[in-house]
Order: sequence, then C-alpha cells, then structure tokens
Amino acid sequence: MKKTVSLLLAGILSVGLLAGCGGGADDKTITVGATPNPHAEILEQIKPELEAKGYTLVVKEFSDYSTLNPALVSGDMDANFFQHEPYMKDFNEKNNADLVAAFGVHYEPMGIYAGKTKSLEELKDGATISIPSDGTNEARALWLLESEGLIKLKEDAGLSATPIDIVENPKNLKFSELGAEQLPRSLQDVDLAVINGNYALQGGLKISDALAIEDKESVGAKTYQNIVAVRAEDVDSPKTQALKEALQSDTVRKFIEEKYPDGSVVTVF
Repeated sequence: MKKTVSLLLAGILSVGLLAGCGGGADDKTITVGATPNPHAEILEQIKPELEAKGYTLVVKEFSDYSTLNPALVSGDMDANFFQHEPYMKDFNEKNNADLVAAFGVHYEPMGIYAGKTKSLEELKDGATISIPSDGTNEARALWLLESEGLIKLKEDAGLSATPIDIVENPKNLKFSELGAEQLPRSLQDVDLAVINGNYALQGGLKISDALAIEDKESVGAKTYQNIVAVRAEDVDSPKTQALKEALQSDTVRKFIEEKYPDGSVVTVF
C-alpha cells in the first residue's frame, strides 16, 4: 500500500514538474500570426530584441487574412498583426468576439492602380473597378474614389459604405467586389483596382505606381492604421508589452524607412 501511494505521489510530482516546464516555455514563447508583407517581415526584425529579453518569437504567416482573427480567438496564437481597428471591430460584432487593439504600428496607403485603363482621365463610361469585398476596406476604397471625384457617397454612409450608398456616379462605373488578396491579379481584367497597401506590395506593385493614394491627413489614413490585436484578457500581459516595446522601436522605424522609402508603409509611433 505504501509503495502504491509512493508511486502515485511520484507520478503526480512528475506530471507537475512537466507541466511547470511546459508552462514556463510557453510563457517565453510569443506566437504572432501575420500576413507576409510587410507584417511578417517587420516581425522578423524584432526577434533579436525579444530574444535579448528572454522571449522566442514565432511568426505564423497567413496568405488569407480572414482566418487570422478566428485563429487568435481560438488561442492558436498570442497576437496577430495584419489589420486595422475597424476591421477588427467588425469581426468582433459579427462573431461575438472580444479582440482588442493593443497598439498601432504603421499604416499602408490604399491606392488606385491602373488595369486596362492607364489613367483616371482616360476612364470611360461604364468602366469596371475592382474593390475589396470586406466591409471596412470596401468603404475605404469608395472614400478614395470619392476623393478623386469619380463617385459621391451619401453623407451618412460611414465605415459601412458599399456601392449601394453611391448617390452620384457620372461615369456609370461598375464595381467588382473581390477578396483583397485577389485585387492585384484582377488588374488585367478591370479598368482600375483599389488595392490595400500590403496586397499591392505582395503583388509587386509600388505606391509610386498608383494613380492616386490616400492623403496622410485623410480619414482613411488616420482610421486604418495597422494594429497588433490580442484577446481582451491579454492586453496588459508581459508578452503584449514586450511586443509593443519591440515593434514601436527605433529598429522598426529605421527598417520601415529604409525598406519602404517610397512611403508605401509609414510608421504611426
């Protein structure tokens, strides 16, 4: 009997020690989901700084950004870095989630890029423009088109604007609503495309290629800065604070300025 009890205690102690080791390792591993450019490459720059603080950074790349928030909610990662706050809030509302914006890092100007039509002046009646299909980015694209005088939205359209909120469309423009990642590939089939900054980069486009971009003082530029998102209970965690210090650092600012001298990625800190 005594031998059996001793064996059980030894087993419990062994499991406890293993659990403690596992938890300790997890406490020092920060897993962040991100889209490839520029998010994942920015994260790669902070690995040495985090390592010096005792953390191992694991970057999980996702080509389809619609899967990143569900993965964060499910606990597959500690944070994600790919989105702006309006997109996150829209996801929360539709999925009863509690993700929060921990801090901002940069913004990527959205641009209008030439497809079959090579300039805004050449745009013909009935031309087709591809725009992002997800709610908040679609509104952002329409605001940019409005700023160029191509359409006019109703005054209260706000962040949920879609083509049905267009009240003036003098050129009878048609809109092809696509996943943001598909927009660069759509250029051969449409007259123009309004493309998110990160997907323009992935598609081999430069901000200098754009026919028009968001002004840095525009509502779009100020509203759509890219954030690091975490679960609400983790917003003040040591991991989140370590990420903030590393991502809002001179190292990251210098990297972005040197990597993107054309202004396709702009720091907000």
